[in-house]
Amino acid sequence: MSGTGRPEEHAVDAAGLRVGIVATRWNADVVEPMLARAREALAHWGAEEPDVVHVAGAVELPVVAQQFARTRDAVVALGAVIRGGTPHFDYVCQSLTQGLTEVALAESTPVANGVLTCDTQEQARDRAGLPGSREDKGWEAATAAVDTAAVLRGLRTAGGERVAG
Repeated sequence: MSGTGRPEEHAVDAAGLRVGIVATRWNADVVEPMLARAREALAHWGAEEPDVVHVAGAVELPVVAQQFARTRDAVVALGAVIRGGTPHFDYVCQSLTQGLTEVALAESTPVANGVLTCDTQEQARDRAGLPGSREDKGWEAATAAVDTAAVLRGLRTAGGERVAG
């Protein structure tokens, strides 16, 4: 795991932002702590209480993310895909990544990809924001979503004026 190049966290003004979180039921031992950390991040930055739904697996994330993106300021997708012994892992990861990206662009709404794609359960736990984890992807994904939504809010309310940043 790298972490190299990670920016310093900065204050995010997420006041009034409405967020939807869609999380998988697969690998709940990893995903549920990520969900808790994402909720904590949103509260920390001042976003409204998020709407949360669960779906079966990672391939189902984009379609629910799209529905949220139509009525929310930002979306956070959470899950964990663990490599198995077949190419299924590659298809799932590619499909969900492409799907979430397409949703964000089609709906002009930030969709944070907080789906862990790991070789082992241990790697996933080390990224899930658990006590002793080296990373906290639930917090990071939620922060990225509202940070981007705040940037878009600023651009959209600037009335076409040049915005310094």
